[in-house]
Amino acid sequence: MKSKLLLFITLLLTTLKIQSQSVVDIVVNSPDHNTLEAAVVAADLATTLQGPGPFTVFAPTDAAFAALPAGTVEALLADPQGALTDILLYHTVGANALSSGLANGQFIKTINGKSVSVKINADGVFINNAKVTVADVIADNGVVHVIDAVILPPSTVVDIALNSPVHTTLVAAVSAAGLVSTLQGDGPFTVFAPTDAAFAALPAGTVEALLADPQGALTDILLYHTVGANALSSGLANGQFVKTINGKSVSVKINADGVFINNAKVTVADVVADNGVVHVIDAVILPPSTVVDIALNSPVHTTLVAAVSAAGLVSTLQGDGPFTVFAPTDAAFAALPAGTVEALLADPQGALTDILLYHTVGANALSSGLANGQFIKTINGKSVSVKINADGVFINNAKVTVADVVADNGVVHVIDAVILPPSTVVDIALNSPVNTTLLSAISAAGLVSTLQGDGPFTVFAPTDAAFAALPAGTIEALLADPQGALTDILLYHTVGANALSSGLANGQFIKTINGKSVSVKINADGVFINNAKVTVADVVADNGVVHVIDAVILPPSTVVDIALNSPVHTTLVAAVSAAGLVSTLQGDGPFTVFAPTDAAFAALPAGTIEALLADPQGSSYRHPALPHCWCQCAQLRTCQWPIYQNHQR
Repeated sequence: MKSKLLLFITLLLTTLKIQSQSVVDIVVNSPDHNTLEAAVVAADLATTLQGPGPFTVFAPTDAAFAALPAGTVEALLADPQGALTDILLYHTVGANALSSGLANGQFIKTINGKSVSVKINADGVFINNAKVTVADVIADNGVVHVIDAVILPPSTVVDIALNSPVHTTLVAAVSAAGLVSTLQGDGPFTVFAPTDAAFAALPAGTVEALLADPQGALTDILLYHTVGANALSSGLANGQFVKTINGKSVSVKINADGVFINNAKVTVADVVADNGVVHVIDAVILPPSTVVDIALNSPVHTTLVAAVSAAGLVSTLQGDGPFTVFAPTDAAFAALPAGTVEALLADPQGALTDILLYHTVGANALSSGLANGQFIKTINGKSVSVKINADGVFINNAKVTVADVVADNGVVHVIDAVILPPSTVVDIALNSPVNTTLLSAISAAGLVSTLQGDGPFTVFAPTDAAFAALPAGTIEALLADPQGALTDILLYHTVGANALSSGLANGQFIKTINGKSVSVKINADGVFINNAKVTVADVVADNGVVHVIDAVILPPSTVVDIALNSPVHTTLVAAVSAAGLVSTLQGDGPFTVFAPTDAAFAALPAGTIEALLADPQGSSYRHPALPHCWCQCAQLRTCQWPIYQNHQR
């Protein structure tokens, strides 16, 4: 009895083994798939498809292959490792895709790496545009669906949309805008593809209005859905901004609910074509009109949005602009001392508004226009500094992590720290990448606390290049004796008052804390302090103002230096030089010079100046306007100047 039972089990197992079949066996046993069988064998895929799987094979019939252009099948079979393998793998999915699991608008990734689309309607089930004529032919290692056409891998992102049953509006829009040939180009392109339902969710009449003016807003919107690069889902990150062909950027949000482009959810990712990739999204995304829109769309600027709203600045920043916003991330706000954000939000019209306006410029400041050492005046009235080095671009000490996120009314640069308005002229130097030597000098001279005082102060701030232009060893010598000449020079760069550029005038003298005065020259070439050019004016702090200058200015040693530095004493300088008195007036002195301006000399009778300069050593010409120098000798008769001897006589 036992032997009979054992024999029965053996026969049963043998029968089951004989009856087991793979997706290859289904194809081989079918009278309608001879061409497919030949293709699978030629491409050496039979062994692969007899493996464990699971596999889903969309199996074109012999009639489907015969419907291809004449010679196509022969050409494919002649090069089986090329296009033939590519096409066969595009008919094969590395998973069980039974008909019960298919849905209209679904994309299924094939072993080829590209996806097929599923369309289900009253006419049946379609894979791309091939109709499923027999579904769910089950094998041990998968399933076969018979289809009535050979499906070809998409060459372009346009092909993907054309094959999709849920992108008919997008296809119509792309066609109306004349973008089909563009998107059939080499690429690469990334298309965020709104579904028909996404377009239908727009306000009534919107789609029709867009299609009626395809070269206007429609093109603008479509290009905002298109990136001129491959942006696969694996390369996306939360808080990322991706620049579109439109010129404006979309933001990426990734959380537990999924991946979002602006506020549109990605429902299908990475539908690959030869010239790019398509991500299906559930909403139409609109280009940002304002810098506020950019922040609203960003998942990493929720605190900034809350702050702008609390400060009542939303409508301002939705205005015409242009505006540049340096936008700190949520992490940047979170890095502030505990309780700071809460305190700011509790008094939104005070420090919060002040800080937000310090992050905002009333002009377009694109990254292409930024330069190292540049100062940019904010709406707050104070300026931020720009530092550019191998580590990146910095606004004050905040790094720009994303640049040039463009809106209609301006541009946003994302930064990794909250920047605070400078309280003192020292803060301005600390933030500047081109005033490091000045900062070291101020620190060495023990003037930091002084210049952090109430002020007001005006600092004429030489750049690092200005200090570097001094004779070799000068800086080292000054720093070695900080309480001597260094302090003297620094205080000569500092005025104990607010001297804004609007209050400067050509020929003006301004007394410094040093006790000596600097002269102001204003001409077509710019504004000069002595002979140092002001390269950046009016960098304002709470306790004063900084003007950046391109040279170190030295306190005048002699009365001649004062005349030389003055823009309104050129005639006097020429006269003193012609008379050979320069070395005399550069002597120990002391001298008091009553210095006529150029206008004063010009007021003399015609020809007077020329006559004087023609006989600089003479004494025959006497004019009551000439004795302007008081030589503090014991008696005037002993003065060595001939003209004074003449007047004395």
